[in-house]
Amino acid sequence: MVEEVAKSEEQRTTDAGKHRGVRSDGEEEEDRQKEGGENASSGDSSLRPCKRHPLEHSWTFWFDNPSVKSKQVAWGSSIRPIYTFSTVEEFWSLYNNIHRPSRLAAGADLHCFKNRIEPKWEDPVCAGGGKWTMTFPKSKSDTCWLYTLLAMIGEQFDHGDEICGAVVNVRSRQEKIVLWTKNAANQPAQMSIGKQWKEFLDCNDMIGFIFHEDAKKLDRGAKNKYTT
Repeated sequence: MVEEVAKSEEQRTTDAGKHRGVRSDGEEEEDRQKEGGENASSGDSSLRPCKRHPLEHSWTFWFDNPSVKSKQVAWGSSIRPIYTFSTVEEFWSLYNNIHRPSRLAAGADLHCFKNRIEPKWEDPVCAGGGKWTMTFPKSKSDTCWLYTLLAMIGEQFDHGDEICGAVVNVRSRQEKIVLWTKNAANQPAQMSIGKQWKEFLDCNDMIGFIFHEDAKKLDRGAKNKYTT
């Protein structure tokens, strides 16, 4: 598993951006200054156009508030979209201003899904899919959550079209990061995704894949169909 390095949060974010191919705003600004030479360092910077780097897909953050969730009857009725982003710069602006999993209240769920896909079993894109799951001790999922996000939005997976999104579940004793995919029956694609995900996160533990259909029918009794 990825170890926490003894750096500031800002430095970890910059390093992660370099490692995963999605760079932070600060690094991009430095590159623009190097490319522009004297012109980049003179004049009113507010008048210079800001270069944007579009992502292949737009993505939406969703939040399931535990204080609201406890009052709801229907599952999923407390999930709310936060913001949709479509560029590298928008991602970092948003990520740097929302809580890490370690700072969320127990019971909270933070999702990041491709735009127009709701993080629900009932969504047509998700209905026939499944999920890979990694489990972490309490307050130890922050770095792996960031690396998971960067791998998704940076299109690092060979079968990226199969991916719907990811969710981090914060509970009182542990945290889970779950990667949702479209077509659970496509075993080669799912195995490829699971293996690559472990590589991105330096994970040596075995992880399992559960079909959404089994989870709906059997709840916690659902068994892993694939493992890696």
